[in-house]
Amino acid sequence: MASLKSLFLLFLFFFTAQSRLTTNFYSKTCPRFLDIIRDTITNKQITNPTTAAAVIRLFFHDCFPNGCDASVLISSTAFNTAERDSSINLSLPGDGFDVIVRAKTALELACPNTVSCSDIISVATRDLLITVGGPYYDVPLGRRDSRTSKSSLLTDLLPLPSTPISKIIQQFESKGFTVQEMVALSGAHSIGFSHCKEFVGRVGRNNTGYNPRFAVALKKACANYPKDPTISVFNDIMTPNKFDNMYYQNLKKGLGLLESDHGLYSDPRTRYFVDLYAKNQDLFFKDFAKAMQKLSLYGIKTGRRGEIRRRCDAIN
Repeated sequence: MASLKSLFLLFLFFFTAQSRLTTNFYSKTCPRFLDIIRDTITNKQITNPTTAAAVIRLFFHDCFPNGCDASVLISSTAFNTAERDSSINLSLPGDGFDVIVRAKTALELACPNTVSCSDIISVATRDLLITVGGPYYDVPLGRRDSRTSKSSLLTDLLPLPSTPISKIIQQFESKGFTVQEMVALSGAHSIGFSHCKEFVGRVGRNNTGYNPRFAVALKKACANYPKDPTISVFNDIMTPNKFDNMYYQNLKKGLGLLESDHGLYSDPRTRYFVDLYAKNQDLFFKDFAKAMQKLSLYGIKTGRRGEIRRRCDAIN
């Protein structure tokens, strides 16, 4: 009975949240909103092709712990350590932060104190996904930005590369996401890269799921990482710059990079969906788009519960 009540409350939350937002929220107050976002992200992606993956990761790290409120963008002060300086967020790529700042600057010139940073992240993520071949989905608008950001509030809320799949499932279910939605969202690993320190310790061990030839190649690629911690490997070695379903096909062949990737295929609760998406890219795109839209509505702030920051990295 308790679980049914929780599911009802989650449904009520998502329905209420979505009903307050509209896709044409800025049609009168900032008519060029979408054009400015697209111009900004296109220019950035052309010069820095890793931008799409950086922003998608930034979006997840903002939304998943405590809701889509742009709290991950806020800088620390002498009196507070913000989310972006927590240990799990230190590896977030700078290109993600940079493109949001660029978009916000352009929007402040066109429409001062009108567009929230959280709406910018949500739309920039969708539009960048499209630039690398991913699916379109509507992004309801009208979010407000958080007035706080505390590193201490992130404890154990974001999955680590080494987190066991059972715990990841629990983390997603506690926020109202199904196992299938979790597997679909994991498809974001179709693009981007991971630093050697996040996986190299498992490479070569018994029963870790790595294809033997792939393990040898990873060891070679990461041989110098103790001296150069910036060394990284593409999450999808087959089509690293294209958003597709190759990530799932790789998992079946032992070409997953992270422990969490291998967990998706070793656990019977998630393997079925890995096989499903490996065979059917259209279905993956459909489910990924729905899950991303749902995530973009998680824990949002509207009205007086939030603010519109003039700068995304500082509270007004």
